[in-house]
Amino acid sequence: MGGGIIGLSIAWRAVQTGRSVRLIDSAPAQGATHAAAGMLAPVSEYHHQEHALLPAMRESAARYPGFVQALAPIDGATGYLRTETLLVGVDHGDRQTLADLHAAHRRAELAVEPLTTREARTREPLLGPRVTSAYRVPGDHQIDPRMLAAQLIGGLANAAGRGRNVGVLREQAVSLLHHDTSDYDSRVVGVRLADGTTLGAAEVVLANGVGAGTIDGLPEGLELPLRPVYGDILRLRVPGRFRPLLTTTVRALVHGESVYLVPRADGTLVVGATQREDGMDAVSAGGVHRLLRDAQEVLPVVTELTLVEATARARPGTPDNAPLLGRVRGRDGDTIPGLVVATGFFRHGVLLAPLAADIALGLIDDRTDQRWDAFRPDRFTRTRAGLPAERTHR
Repeated sequence: MGGGIIGLSIAWRAVQTGRSVRLIDSAPAQGATHAAAGMLAPVSEYHHQEHALLPAMRESAARYPGFVQALAPIDGATGYLRTETLLVGVDHGDRQTLADLHAAHRRAELAVEPLTTREARTREPLLGPRVTSAYRVPGDHQIDPRMLAAQLIGGLANAAGRGRNVGVLREQAVSLLHHDTSDYDSRVVGVRLADGTTLGAAEVVLANGVGAGTIDGLPEGLELPLRPVYGDILRLRVPGRFRPLLTTTVRALVHGESVYLVPRADGTLVVGATQREDGMDAVSAGGVHRLLRDAQEVLPVVTELTLVEATARARPGTPDNAPLLGRVRGRDGDTIPGLVVATGFFRHGVLLAPLAADIALGLIDDRTDQRWDAFRPDRFTRTRAGLPAERTHR
């Protein structure tokens, strides 16, 4: 259930094992995946208190080359690029914040190299004169989520074309079905669609973003505290005379505000992203203004590019900003069979997709990995098996 980058990746990996798969989504890859910039940046995304996420982000980034090679052996088919990342700042406060972050990088033994502004401009000549500090992050790369999603959907279609029992249903699932219809802690045996159709399944993967928390038929008392975090993101066309505009992804602090600029191989530049919890699912005029203003501080030539798209989508956030990934326990403390939860990836969905797919497939195969217990989806539930909720520390 759910055809964003997480659901698609899990479905494709399941198909690779020979399973019959139905992916259910009324508009696959048109949610957060459609807007995402696709930075594979475990180091740049590292924040001081998100310690539980760092091992998962690094592990998933390391799996990306094999993941895309198995999906699309032709180079460039997924937009996967090993381009580096530059972290830059424009004023004294930004310089200090980046210095503090670099100290955290060193403590975590993450590869980050301080650069002089001259060295930074040698790498990226179009950086503006206001850039006063810079760091090189060699291991942070990028992928084009729209191209990746298209390849995943194509992989499912190809399997169906070869006679496999695989399909994409452009419908909406509204409820989980249980073996015992009076006991929502009993085995999950399928789903009900909005039109009343029921589909049986040996396993149901709940990967429909924010909607996972409100689906009917969730186990009794299970809390999936998901909230929509909206983000505005822009795409600009780079005229030929300015290409290549950038050879690296640039992530900047501009007077304390974050902005990133991601160059695409097709001659576009992705600029993002705001972070709003105002409930407004349309593009924010103020957000567009701030992104262009801050991007111009970093790269003045931005004013000479063509704005071709402004997009806003909701990312599924959780109280600790970590995903809800795994099986859940019933009132008796036993794991409820037939259900895997995979949602709440917030801003890390694209980065964590290969790892999430492997974890989900492992659970379906009755294999567990205790390294990822911190992401257990019932960790916020107040009363399951008489135990208090276990909160993941950021």
